[in-house]
Amino acid sequence: MRGNVFAAAVAVSLMVVSGTAQAACQREGGFGQWLEGVRKEALAAGISPAAVSAGLNGLTYDPKVVSLDRGQGVFGQSFLQFSDRMASAGRIQQGRKQIAANRNTFNRIEAQYGVPAPIIAAFWGLETDFGANNGKFPALRSLATLAYDCRRPQLFRPQLIDALRLIERGDLAPSQLVGAWAGEIGQVQFMPSDYLRYAVDYSGNGKRDLIRDTADALGSAGNYLSSLGWRRGQPWLEEVRVPAQLPWEQTGLDKNQPRSRWASLGVTRADGSPLAADGLSASLLLPMGKDGPAFLAYPNFNVLLKWNQSFIYVTTVGYFANRLDGAPPVRRGGNVQHLPPQQVSEVQRLLTARGFPAGKADGIIGADTRAATQRAQLKYGLPADGYPTAALLAKLRGG
Repeated sequence: MRGNVFAAAVAVSLMVVSGTAQAACQREGGFGQWLEGVRKEALAAGISPAAVSAGLNGLTYDPKVVSLDRGQGVFGQSFLQFSDRMASAGRIQQGRKQIAANRNTFNRIEAQYGVPAPIIAAFWGLETDFGANNGKFPALRSLATLAYDCRRPQLFRPQLIDALRLIERGDLAPSQLVGAWAGEIGQVQFMPSDYLRYAVDYSGNGKRDLIRDTADALGSAGNYLSSLGWRRGQPWLEEVRVPAQLPWEQTGLDKNQPRSRWASLGVTRADGSPLAADGLSASLLLPMGKDGPAFLAYPNFNVLLKWNQSFIYVTTVGYFANRLDGAPPVRRGGNVQHLPPQQVSEVQRLLTARGFPAGKADGIIGADTRAATQRAQLKYGLPADGYPTAALLAKLRGG
């Protein structure tokens, strides 16, 4: 469930095949012979010969898909860079129009699944621009290419098999399986396995068509989020103000405290009014460090992360949903210096070398990098807000 420009989340969240495994993964006999193995597996799984032939006959390897998979860099942007582009004024205006135009459908979804319109519309808008750009890649060809590729066959081969099940079930013909380059399908960009499990016929016409039927797409998104544990009537992300001094090491997605605790530390609503001093659990998120925007993330935010594991993407979804719900633009904070991806990669390498495992040195400030940064900042006497800075890089370079 990653949009046509967001499949980087898959690459970030899954372990990359090691060099040894890559060497052992060299395909003997080429793509055609490999595809025959997929055919046998699908038949053994009980998929009909007609569906298997319809889906696999004539498939060819697509080098462009592999190139796109190797060249993802969108998540090297800062939160403000990413959210300015993805939650633009024009998209916010269009999103509000789409909510109004589909109000009856959204009301049904919230009544049935508990998921409010702004959240579903935010995913809908970021994934496909409200159904205007579902993607132009033949999904079967993309999935076969990525399953044949050595990096993540364990992810994409089962998706290819499930795409054949979609054909057999009659939801979509092979020619209709067109979407993003990583195999996502429809207005809310479901992977085939999620399409099989969570797609619903919300328009009542007997088909689960997430490509052409907007009601089906929106209802399926609500069903999926509900199945992930969405809490009816609870918030997801709230912009806040933070004081100049705070125990910064208590911030981060993995550190939950009652909202009353954050209020006692001087955290307020974005407009300066007091927080609700209750026991609702929340994490204080500083996507660009202590001088940038600040949010309280509630349990529903973690549900959004099950849709897409990218912190920047999901924070933008939550913020976009707030804007669709009438919230003002985010306060941009002070003069935050965002390190370029090359320097973030250097920080990641040095963190790991200094005993703070930061994950892959990919230039993306993900969960592992933020946690490692926070531990290193504590060691070096820097504000432990989990955001890599030039000051931290200088400390790491000095040992």
